[in-house]
Amino acid sequence: MVLSMGPQHPATHGTLRLVVRLDGERVVAADPVIGYMHRGYEKLTEFRTYPQITTLVNRIDWLSSFANEVPFVHGAERLMEIEAPPRAEYIRTTLTELARIATFLLFLGEMGLQVGAITPPFYGFRDREYVLNLIEGATGGRFHPNFNRIGGLKEDLPWGWVAECRQAMQKVLDSCDEFEDLVVGNPIFEQRTRSIGIIPGSVGASYGVSGSNLRASGVDWDLRRDGEPYLSYRDLDWKVWTHPDGDSFARYWVRLQETRESARMVLQLVDGLPSGPVMAKVPRIVKVPPGEIWVNTENPLGEMGYYLVSKGATGPFRVKIRSASFGNTSILPWLLRGCYVPDIITILASLYFILGDIDR
Repeated sequence: MVLSMGPQHPATHGTLRLVVRLDGERVVAADPVIGYMHRGYEKLTEFRTYPQITTLVNRIDWLSSFANEVPFVHGAERLMEIEAPPRAEYIRTTLTELARIATFLLFLGEMGLQVGAITPPFYGFRDREYVLNLIEGATGGRFHPNFNRIGGLKEDLPWGWVAECRQAMQKVLDSCDEFEDLVVGNPIFEQRTRSIGIIPGSVGASYGVSGSNLRASGVDWDLRRDGEPYLSYRDLDWKVWTHPDGDSFARYWVRLQETRESARMVLQLVDGLPSGPVMAKVPRIVKVPPGEIWVNTENPLGEMGYYLVSKGATGPFRVKIRSASFGNTSILPWLLRGCYVPDIITILASLYFILGDIDR
């Protein structure tokens, strides 16, 4: 039997279509069909100025939009040989980690829903609001901040923001404890996720899987620590979490620990926030010198990179985007082979992808 899941199915996390060939309840073959949401971002960037492009790229992965701006802005700054002030870099790091927390809180709730528990998403949406309030308070944008500028940031943090941030991070840490009790310790959740969708580390890496999905397979790799230095991560004391099992449970557990770790990182950042300007001296009309550069960062969903080619104009000649979700879903034909139909939903939820991040 051939079963078509999607593209408008509530468990496919967007406009993803899976064509699944079944033998009874067991999957013989599965092919993801993408492209229903293609928006042509790579081509659109060729017709925008550099400052305008941040408005585009923060919509690729709409859950963690601020983090999408960072690699592009870093690439332009490196070609222009401009360095953002230390205060701007600290604030960028803070907002990137807040985007990670907001993204993961939604996952921690929704993953419970995908295996039949209706309560966890209410907790996730509730506590995510505290983080979105912080992002909106600093940038003016709840989902699409457009706050980065080449050379720094649009403006400084508002009065009282740091104190509110400390309170919110404590609520996030308390929320993680609740998810530990409510979801991780639930025997039904364990039965639905343990030994389901196992990705060996070497196989995951060969398919381009990255981020928490790869770390849940025991691969100790994080671009914030192991890639080219960017933002202010080298000034922080933090840990990269891994899990040896590589199954759906491990992917949930790793993201839960990373949510806690990000909250601790944000507390360190606001405690050590340097004084000074948030914007370097940049020409009023931005023209990037001729050249090309590759910049990749550790986004909430995994590795995101921009290959930027400049011919010296006010906009790029070519931009190639390497999105995390595209690599993470490329393993689906291998991963779903041999599993049962209900486990498809669990596996899709545990990989945690955004369709805008695939159909860019």
